[in-house]
Amino acid sequence: MEKQKGISSMIVVYLIFLAVIQAVTEFLPVSSLGHLCILEQYMGIGHETGLLSETMLHLGSAAAIIFLFRKDLKKIGLGLLGMFMDMIGNLNLYIHNKKTGESLGYARIVTGTYRKTGALLVISMIPTALLGLTGKRLALLAADSQIVPGIGFLLTGVFLLVTDLNKSGGKKGPREASYDSAMWIGICQGIAVFPGISRMGFTLCAALLCGYNRKFAVRFSVFMSLPAIIGAFFTEIGNFGASEMTAGLGFTYVFAMIIAGFAGCLVIRNTIAMTQNIKLRYFAYYSFIVGIITLALNFAL
Repeated sequence: MEKQKGISSMIVVYLIFLAVIQAVTEFLPVSSLGHLCILEQYMGIGHETGLLSETMLHLGSAAAIIFLFRKDLKKIGLGLLGMFMDMIGNLNLYIHNKKTGESLGYARIVTGTYRKTGALLVISMIPTALLGLTGKRLALLAADSQIVPGIGFLLTGVFLLVTDLNKSGGKKGPREASYDSAMWIGICQGIAVFPGISRMGFTLCAALLCGYNRKFAVRFSVFMSLPAIIGAFFTEIGNFGASEMTAGLGFTYVFAMIIAGFAGCLVIRNTIAMTQNIKLRYFAYYSFIVGIITLALNFAL
């Protein structure tokens, strides 16, 4: 009985530690999921409940984003609602014009910065959802491997370094951004379902290669993580009913999520500022080091 309590206490400590790591790395282009999966292996934490623990930690980070950027997100949400209402209105006008033969003008759907940002986010989520769902099972297998995260870190480093050396980035803001670029960025986010491949790194690099300015590229990458994280949560929520899940473990997951949220609120502005201002090559060097160490330990142990 005492041994079981000791194991439970260690899991709580481990998850608190992982929550802090998640909060710090989520908004840097260095793969928070890769860090979590590698550390979990050395801590002896398995994936009997799928990727639920990682998803809960990411959900805490999502709560931090919503809290700190609530004004912008509210405007984006209202913009999306306005676009939907205008589409309904245009449909009614179309039916009216067909019936009466009149030529009443239609409302312009995408107007202003926040509506355009909302439209870009919706389009980016299409490939993200498709790739995320199809790669879910492979991602779970990869989470128990050191080779896949190690390779993922190296790929992230290469993408970051190439983007940096190419001096990618332009002057495009939401008004100038094209919808096909949002699709490509969404594809990059979908690929990042695998541990070691940085979601922030891949989407940021893709945005810069598409000519986005650095500030908008970072904010767009942060905002587009929200529907991806929430969607991942709903695909993993069924694991709360797994045979390995206990009430204590479920409570621990929720507690770790809260810790990740609080820690995210404390560091998110600083980590986003780092991502906006520090050269990507330094994140690339870090990813190379972590990837090489991970692969070396895999073959050495």
